[in-house]
Amino acid sequence: MALFDVVIIGAGAAGLHCAAHAARNGLKAIVVDHAKQAGKKILISGGGRCNFTNMYASPENYLSSNPHFCKSALSRYTQWDFIGLVAEYQIPYDEKTLGQLFCDESAKDIVRMLLDECERYGAKVQLRTEVLDVDYEQDTYRINTSQGQLSASKLVVACGGLSMPKLGATPLGYQIAEQFGHSIVPVRAGLVPFTLHPPEKEAFAELAGVSMDVAANANDGHFSEAMLFTHRGLSGPAMLQVSSYWQPGEAITVDCLPGTDALEWLQENQAKQPKAQLNTVLQQLFAKRVVTQLGAYHQWPLTHRLANISKKTFQTIAEQLNQWQIKPNGTEGYRTAEVTLGGVNVDEVSSKTMQSKLQPGLFFIGEVLDVTGWLGGYNFQWAWSSAYACAEGLANVN
Repeated sequence: MALFDVVIIGAGAAGLHCAAHAARNGLKAIVVDHAKQAGKKILISGGGRCNFTNMYASPENYLSSNPHFCKSALSRYTQWDFIGLVAEYQIPYDEKTLGQLFCDESAKDIVRMLLDECERYGAKVQLRTEVLDVDYEQDTYRINTSQGQLSASKLVVACGGLSMPKLGATPLGYQIAEQFGHSIVPVRAGLVPFTLHPPEKEAFAELAGVSMDVAANANDGHFSEAMLFTHRGLSGPAMLQVSSYWQPGEAITVDCLPGTDALEWLQENQAKQPKAQLNTVLQQLFAKRVVTQLGAYHQWPLTHRLANISKKTFQTIAEQLNQWQIKPNGTEGYRTAEVTLGGVNVDEVSSKTMQSKLQPGLFFIGEVLDVTGWLGGYNFQWAWSSAYACAEGLANVN
């Protein structure tokens, strides 16, 4: 049996960062993961360039049943702390949009940095190691794995949620939490494309691959970014963002002309060029095939001259442009979801140390907790911040 101060389950962003900091604080730490490769989610993120944080990360960018929970960790290890680490390793990066920071070259640079940090401070990383079960007795955790038994006085659960099962996602983290008396806030896919009902799916199939800037709303989620038509439905940053706020059966509201009063615009054009056809005028704002498909779907009089279109018809068209109500069929689910909403109930976890309030020596970090960030580097920042808070807690807890 191998003895450690702390065993961390999950060699992803949170697990690796926690291991390095725990070892730096003088603890004998090991990270175990069933995967063949560390940081698999990091490697595919951001199109292989890893959107590793966001310059504007703040508690307002996170969803949780307790929105105050994330504040302590985010304030104690900020985006600037992680950016400092990236700079120390001389990894070139740039801002894409909206404060999103990406590696110039490859996400491999971030994984290599995390592994180098583990090696630098003496944290062990053991892959191809499946956790079979966890026992606790006499103040000690015994973790039975496919590579033998590990024991430690402290156990950190950093094995993520259910998103992207092709990368090896499992419910192990939730199972361990429940084993030790924790409740799980119901989980579902977040930051995920929408699927549409057959009529809409067929109507917009011709637009697959076409993107347009919109303002999208679902409950408390309001985002002005790009929307992408797909063969199955709607994707793009705006749709991924509102998917975390949307509830099944609800409609989302899409403004196809953010910042423009569509009725006013149509009436101005009617006065300026009354003989112009509606489709010709709309093509000033949208691609021809977008006008064609939206027009067919909404039954707009595209070939009519503006002078011959009634104010009532203009009002209907304007409403469909500024407040288009779309009721999705569902989402593409965990298969393509970037994150898992819900998770270990944070009211049962210390916001300062990430330690369980119910079970001594048990800690939770990263996506397994009921804390979910927006699209754009926020979830990685939560991984870094919660991992650091945990490592500090590990060093100060007997």
